Amino acid sequence: MTIDFRSDTVTKPTPGMLKAMMTAKIGDDVFGEDPTINELEKVSAEMFGMESALFCPSGTMTNQIAIKCHTQPGDEVICDESAHVYQYEGGGIAFNSSASVKLLYGDRGRINASQVKTAINPDDNHKAHTSIVCLENTSNRGGGSCYDFEEIKKIKQVCTENKLSLHLDGARLWNALVAKNESPKQYGQVFDSISICLSKSLGCPVGSVLIGKKEFIKKGRRIRKVFGGGMRQAGFLAAAGIYALQNNIERLKCDHEHAKQIGKAISNSSIAKAVLPIETNIIIFETAETTAASQVVEKLKQQEIYCYAIAPDRVRLVVHLDITEEMVDKTIEIIKNI
Repeated sequence: MTIDFRSDTVTKPTPGMLKAMMTAKIGDDVFGEDPTINELEKVSAEMFGMESALFCPSGTMTNQIAIKCHTQPGDEVICDESAHVYQYEGGGIAFNSSASVKLLYGDRGRINASQVKTAINPDDNHKAHTSIVCLENTSNRGGGSCYDFEEIKKIKQVCTENKLSLHLDGARLWNALVAKNESPKQYGQVFDSISICLSKSLGCPVGSVLIGKKEFIKKGRRIRKVFGGGMRQAGFLAAAGIYALQNNIERLKCDHEHAKQIGKAISNSSIAKAVLPIETNIIIFETAETTAASQVVEKLKQQEIYCYAIAPDRVRLVVHLDITEEMVDKTIEIIKNI
């Protein structure tokens, strides 16, 4: 039995999702004529109480389109130093938007309003123009940590007072919503743009959606074309997204519980010095002082458990819908005896 904890992007479509994909009505999305994509965009926007949405191949693309829409060349983006938009998007902020970045050091990937206020550049020709704040919820490198929504509202107030846009990288927002018992509409009322991922957490083979106001999405659609993201008969993929939104959100509670069970076993084992607090489906632990993360990954791989090192002394495991209770039990047993 192979158990793959490398990411929640490794899932395979369920029979129900495959059926929805195979029976999808399709058209040409570049002409705006794919009915299933149009439905996915409509459903996504309505869930968040926002005006419009744009289906894209990846969360990196939705994030980069948003930043491009919100900035001018020479502007500055504020985000946490561990943020996906900075760490894992190939230098896209610089390459795509010609913008610089002001990095903040938050609490497990979460920055606060006071930090944001201090980081905003003055109206000075010598300084880059601060134009946007990007938050990530949940935080990947923060071990799936969730924002306190009250803090998000404080950050929004700072942005409003200083005429800054507020963008959310919500690649795993569904996990946060379930863990914190929050609603999409709460987020739609606060953020200027939101990127939601369908392939992480929700089990789709591919796809993310960018949500915002009509004029913002109209501009984003043009940028998507420039980025090479215009898709034709992609309704097959959008159908998977609609199915996931209808069927795969509430079950995330199961992933969170499984992650906590595995995390407890790791914290009681000899391989870990410390485990980051587990709020959702991500487990990150610091390896024992005499053991490199790469060694732990290799030992687990020998037992057909796949994960990976995110630092010389840190290992990450991500629980997802393809991880069964049997797999969780086997993982715990192996960790106890490793």
